[in-house]
Formats: sequence, C-alpha cells, structure tokens
Amino acid sequence: MATKHAPLSPRLSIYRWLPGMIASIAHRGSGIVLVLSVPCYLWILHGMTGSPQDFDATVAMLHSPLGRLSLWVASLALIYHFCNGIRFLCLDAGWGESRMMMRSSAWLVMAIAMLFGVALGVVLW
Repeated sequence: MATKHAPLSPRLSIYRWLPGMIASIAHRGSGIVLVLSVPCYLWILHGMTGSPQDFDATVAMLHSPLGRLSLWVASLALIYHFCNGIRFLCLDAGWGESRMMMRSSAWLVMAIAMLFGVALGVVLW
C-alpha cells in the first residue's frame, strides 16, 4: 500500500522577490501596525482629556524616544498603507496592469513612504 504525501508548500526562499510582492506584503504589515496602534491612540486621547497630571504624563511619554519612535512607525505605516491602497484601487479599476507599471508603481509607493519617513524622522528628532 502506497503512502500519500501531502504537497509541500513553497518556501519564501525560493521566490524571486519582485516589487509587487514586497509592496503587497508590506501593505498587509502596515495594516497590522495600524490596527495595533488604535489602542495606543485611544490611550493617548484618554490621557490628553483627563486630569492635568494625566496630560503631563502623556506629553512626557510622547516626547520620550519610545513615544517618538511609536509615532514615527504608526505615521509611516499610515502613509504607506494609504498610498499603496490607492495603488491597489487603481489596479482594481484596470489602470496600470502591465508588469512594468505594476513594478514602477510599487517602487513609487515605497519611495514615497521612504521620503516621508526620512522627513518625519527629521521633524520628530
């Protein structure tokens, strides 16, 4: 009697990482970061509207290195997710479906996010 072998899933190491693939995975990652940042934003809003001591503690936390880093990461995720979401909407509408346009639009979104990240980093630090 022959044994059945389940098919093996392809490993990520065998794929050639194309810009569209990276953009898609980064879009999912930025969405996760945005969902996880919602409780942090709610905590910040609660601290800002509470007592004067809560306000001072919240402002001190936001000005700390960890607070600035978390604001930078959440803002970078937001701008990337927004720009790449517009890219996906254009692709869904049938605009830019050629391989060259998909690659160049993925690079463009990543470049915009990097420029925004550098500019925001300069402002925050």
